[in-house]
Amino acid sequence: MSASGFHKTASGQLPGGNVTGVTSEASDVVGKRLQVLDELVPGNRTVAVLMNPDTPFSALALRELKAAAAVTAQPIQAVEARSADQVVTGVEAAAKAGAPGHAGRCVAGEYSSANRRSRHNDSAAIVYGSRAFPEAGGLISYGVDRRHMYRRAAEYVNMILKGRTPSELPVEQPTKFELVINLKAAKAIALDVPDRLLALADEVIE
Repeated sequence: MSASGFHKTASGQLPGGNVTGVTSEASDVVGKRLQVLDELVPGNRTVAVLMNPDTPFSALALRELKAAAAVTAQPIQAVEARSADQVVTGVEAAAKAGAPGHAGRCVAGEYSSANRRSRHNDSAAIVYGSRAFPEAGGLISYGVDRRHMYRRAAEYVNMILKGRTPSELPVEQPTKFELVINLKAAKAIALDVPDRLLALADEVIE
């Protein structure tokens, strides 16, 4: 997702006003989540995309995901999920789309309650955007290292308090990402996580 799609000032540009900061998404992170899913559950089968259409980033995220999927001609199915019940329905739809003997394929957007939703991914392989989900029992996440992002934001605040003006500080896209895998969740859906992903993981929850 492009930062310029979410902000009036694109990442790396000097804002020229009283606003600056650190963006929470990078241009290719959505496509990377699809790559992770392809390694987990290979095959040219439908990918269900759980999304809350009421959030401002959903349309942009879906567009980026469709562009990434088009490279390998993978079909994408957007599933609206405004509530916990709709999340359950979406996961069930992804599971049904899976081939016999294979988990369903699903990419999920950001949700406020990791604990509540993660209980329902025992029927599909879901790649989330935040480590909060695998920490709460979900399968896997790939996304911005938010702890690093918050530290960078604090550094910006510190620079401003020491006299720098926001117009002097470029809007910054995240540069550090993390892959978190929950092996217990993988076992629950009889999914063998490839060694390559395990080697790349920043954290493996066992």
